[in-house]
Order: sequence, then C-alpha cells, then structure tokens
Amino acid sequence: MYPLPPLIRALAAWTAIGLAAVWLPWAWPLWQGAGLLIAAITLGDLLALYRLADPRITRRMGRALPLGVWSPVTLEVANGSDQRLRVSVHDLHPGEFDVRGLPADLDLQPRHQGQVHYRLCPPNRGDFPLTGCALAIRSPLGWWRRTRVLPPAERLRVFPNFAEISRYTLLAASDQLAQLGVRRLRRLGTGAEFHQLREYREGDSLRQIDWKATSRMHKVIAREYQDERDQRLVFLLDCGRRMRHRDQDRGHLDEALNALLLLAYVAVRQGDAVGLMTYGGPRRWFAPRKEPGTVHRLLQGVYDLQPSLEAADPLVAARALLAAMPRRALVVILTNSRDEDQEGLAQAAQLLRRRHLVVIADLREAALDRALEAPIDTLDDALRFHAVHGWLAERQRQQERLRHLGIQVLDLLPAQLPIALVNRYFEIKRAGVL
Repeated sequence: MYPLPPLIRALAAWTAIGLAAVWLPWAWPLWQGAGLLIAAITLGDLLALYRLADPRITRRMGRALPLGVWSPVTLEVANGSDQRLRVSVHDLHPGEFDVRGLPADLDLQPRHQGQVHYRLCPPNRGDFPLTGCALAIRSPLGWWRRTRVLPPAERLRVFPNFAEISRYTLLAASDQLAQLGVRRLRRLGTGAEFHQLREYREGDSLRQIDWKATSRMHKVIAREYQDERDQRLVFLLDCGRRMRHRDQDRGHLDEALNALLLLAYVAVRQGDAVGLMTYGGPRRWFAPRKEPGTVHRLLQGVYDLQPSLEAADPLVAARALLAAMPRRALVVILTNSRDEDQEGLAQAAQLLRRRHLVVIADLREAALDRALEAPIDTLDDALRFHAVHGWLAERQRQQERLRHLGIQVLDLLPAQLPIALVNRYFEIKRAGVL
C-alpha cells in the first residue's frame, strides 16, 4: 500500500496550516478541522480501495519465441466489478529480455476490459519464467495505490531463430533439392539396396550371382544394386568453452545450432536419417531417425543448450559415437578449435574415419579477419598482423594435414556455416562417397 501525490499534497497543506497556527491563533480551529477532514477522506478512500475486486488477466502470446526477434504479447485485463478501475500494468518478464510498451496505464469502466500490447525480444535460448503480472490499482479518489501480482504464471521457451537463415538458404538450394529428390545413383557390384535381376556381365563379382535364379533360367543371373538413398547423418556438436565466443552479439553455438537444424531439414527431405551427439557440456544423444518429425525432435532437444566452461574432449566424444553408431554415417563435427586442441581433434577424426565419412566445420572469430584487414600504421599494428597471420598459417597447416588423411575440413566464419554445410552435403550426395 502506497500513498499517491494527492494525499501527500493534502498532508503538506495541512502541515502548512499547522505551522501558521503557531503565529495565527485563528488558524488553529482550521488546522483541526482540516485534519479531521483529511483523515476521514483518507480512511474512506483506503477502505474503498480494499473493496475493489482484482481484475482478471489473460496473456496471449506464443509459448515458443525465436531468439533475437521482437515478439508481440497481448494482455487482456477484464474488470468484472461494478466499479471503475484505474490500473498500471507491468508483465513480470525475465529481466534480461528487451521490452517495449511496458508499463501501461488502463482506465477500466465497470464490466469492461482493456488490452495492453507490448513486445519482447529474448537475447538467449532456453527456458525462462513469467512469474505473473504486476498491477498497481489506484483508489477511487487517487490517494492510495495497492500493488498485486496476479496470474497467469508460465514458462517461456526461446528457440533458435531457424527462419532467419532458412528464408534465403533454402531458396538458394531449391534446385539442388529437386534434382536430388528424383534420382538415385546406380552402380554395379555390391550396393546397399537390391534393384533388379539381370544377366551376368563381364566384371560382375561372384557375390552378385543369384544361384537360384540361375538354375531356373538356365543361364547366369546376377543381382544389380543401387546406392542406398536413406543414408545417415550425425552431428557431433561441441558445447565446450570455445563455443562461448560471440561475433556481433551472436554466439558461435547459436550459429552452429542454426546451421545444424537447417542441414537436418534438408537431409530429412532427402530421406536421410539424422542424429545428434553433444560433448564438452550437457551430454545428449539422439539416435538417427528419418521420420518427418525429426527436425522438430532435434529442435525440442537442443533449444536450451548453452556453452559450458568445460574443455571439450573430442576424442572421448568420438569413442562414444563409435559405440553408439555401428553403421556407416556422415559425421559432421561442429567446433571452434585452437592450437592446443588440434591434436585431440585430429585423433578423434582419424578414429571416426575408420567407419564413417567425417566433415569438420571449424569456426574462427571474425576479429582475426578484421585484424588482417586493418591498416598498419604503428609497430603494435605490425606485431598484431604478424601474430594473427602466423596463427592462421599454423591453423591452415593443421587442416591440410587432416585433408591428407581423408577428412573434409571447412574453415569459416560462423555466418558462413549454414550455406557451406548445405553445399558440402550436396557435393557428398552427388559424389556417392557415403
């Protein structure tokens, strides 16, 4: 319960009359009468405020908000009483969210309702509480204010902003998607799926011969196979401390999740099974699946992932993935490595390569590129340029070593990751090397 300016002004005037009564005897009865009047009005207004019924609040918004996007919220405040209500409304949103349009004042007539429209912009992914709605209700004369916290309380889920990249990337990839969706690569020899029976040809292996069909047809019959179209794609996602870096207020893990979800969407449309394993933080494993709900399942499973303070160990993750994935798959490692990480990353990639096709998407900071492009005017500028150039050269040598071992490596900025991953996926599909 708080006094408002009208009450404070009335008390100030009463005090002034009391001070005047010290020198002006005629003001003494006026001071006493004013005191009684102010006390009666104050107590009556306070009693009327206590009798005011709380309004009913309904919040209308999406339960899942996209990261970094202004999302509209509507509060419907219904006055179910026969008295006028003057309220100030403030929704108790998470403190780290940006907000526009709060607090808002409403003047509600009896049996009427009003609406408050405001917008929220979440800066991080995950689960966040909305603890209710705070109301400041003014008394009928405006001398008192009573604060209340009313329901509804709920939890918000902030998801990666998948639409941000899919809008232009999927349009750019539409022709490739159409081409890949209607054809299958055929090869002679042993494939993954049986295609048809035909006469034996020179160059066919003995394992292709169908002896039962040969005995029936009285000529040598061979089986023809085609490449298996529903292949497996598994992401190995680094959630360690290296992924805490941010470029232009966008975290590397956020960018990696956007690219992961986009490629998962493309792969599912191609009939491929998609799975995920995380390391260096929260440990999560999603076995590869190819049903239509796979992307939604992944989204529900990774939206609250945050980079940890752990030092990620890719070799331990590679061993865990080999144990969980006995069948051959395309393994995409999403990470941000340093010099001291290269040995472990190389060992993990070589271990996975014994069974899988491995692609490493290694992110680098945009500040490194800006340092090379900056003008060199002082000795410090020159030293910085040579230090960055040497560091990137060593990084390039490590990546060339991995390429010589048969491991595909992408060295790129986070903003380049979505399109680069989709394009590399299409190249692998066309080449039929999986």
